[in-house]
Amino acid sequence: LAVYWLRGYAGGLFLPFRDGTSGAETYGAGRYLLDTAKSADLGGDPANGTLVIDLNFAFQPSCAWDPRWACPLAPPSNRLHARVEAGERLR
Repeated sequence: LAVYWLRGYAGGLFLPFRDGTSGAETYGAGRYLLDTAKSADLGGDPANGTLVIDLNFAFQPSCAWDPRWACPLAPPSNRLHARVEAGERLR
């Protein structure tokens, strides 16, 4: 999965992804796993280049709840065919 560094917004790490639940049990455009601006960063060790990833913390983007928001989409490299049955779901 590709992880991004946001310079705008509030800065920090960002990891958008889609999976086999997108569009049925979760928001169709995908969910987010890391968003430092929303305190959804579990840490890691920058000196060793590690990052803690826990799919139980996956959450719906703001645009899932309000069409006034515009949300970044998951790039092709972050589109998983497998179902991620963890984290926040719509149903």
